[in-house]
Amino acid sequence: MKTERQPNERQWESNINDAEENGGTRWIATANHSFAPYAQEEFRRLFGQIKSVQLIPGETFLIELPASAEEVGARLKAEPPIFVRHIQPVDRFWKLEDGVEELKALRSFIAANEQRLSGKRAAVQIRRTEGTATSLAVAEAKAELEEALRAVSSEPVLRDADWVLSVFAATGMLYAGISRPEDNISDWSGGAIRFKREEGQISRAKFKLLEAERVFGLDLASCREGLDIGAAPGGWTSLLLERGLRVTAVDPAELHPSLIRHRNLTYLRKNASKVRFRPDQFDLLVCDMSWSPMQMVKLVSELLYSLRQGGIAIVTVKLMHKKPMQTIREVIVRFGEQRLQLQQAKQLFHNRDEITLYMIKY
Repeated sequence: MKTERQPNERQWESNINDAEENGGTRWIATANHSFAPYAQEEFRRLFGQIKSVQLIPGETFLIELPASAEEVGARLKAEPPIFVRHIQPVDRFWKLEDGVEELKALRSFIAANEQRLSGKRAAVQIRRTEGTATSLAVAEAKAELEEALRAVSSEPVLRDADWVLSVFAATGMLYAGISRPEDNISDWSGGAIRFKREEGQISRAKFKLLEAERVFGLDLASCREGLDIGAAPGGWTSLLLERGLRVTAVDPAELHPSLIRHRNLTYLRKNASKVRFRPDQFDLLVCDMSWSPMQMVKLVSELLYSLRQGGIAIVTVKLMHKKPMQTIREVIVRFGEQRLQLQQAKQLFHNRDEITLYMIKY
């Protein structure tokens, strides 16, 4: 994919100042590793010409957009991006080689925003590029900045904040911005949603469904009966059982032994093309198979008669080729022909070379 020509630092400094004068804004954007070019393409399609500088190869970049912060937020909400995992505003930046004392600069930045922060809950999120020559130690800096927030009558919190103070340290530069959590796409630092691995957890695939539940605003426990296509070893099945669903798991491979005797599980050790169900039997269908996208679409489509109208489908699409955008469009069109209406497509933090689709049968 063609990427934006990256200006040198002097050019970028000029551009970033011009952007503010012309009503533009600067952001640090993050995608899953190696998918930054596709995230840049999403910005290009939404905003036209963009300027960007790489901060973490293939993952994080500094971008200038020809729109106000309010316009950026509105467009991203109207057309949620697939590959842009997280954004944070750049309200101020400092060149560290000019002898800037990072914490002193950031405390001053907080003081300058006292009116906005006073009486509000604020979360501090600090990131830095690997090998950055800076004295900014994350844990110590976070503690000091939280103390600076208290000094302006703001309450430091980890979750459910009114404002997020985002700090990013890169080679020779320090960036800071303040935004509402909902305007960052994800309220987790860098969009990196973390779940604690549980004792006896079957697979890390469970994290994908946990994240999908959160990102798509789903309540899986409100479903009664679910179908898991390609279920083995059982990561997604285990979460559905935990949510109280009756689950039918289909896979010719073996499920984890800990699941087999669960009273709410029906395990069909068969290829999904060989099974049959009652029409409208399920109100949830999930599929997380390592198959080619079109094979997956065919298999899921053949079983959609068993998903009731209004039922939810959550499937992962493996991006096995060099044209992921084209693959995604083709998959969405094919599912649309099967009366599955796309609600959101997203490359989750726990996705790798894949995305997750959330659809509803109409």
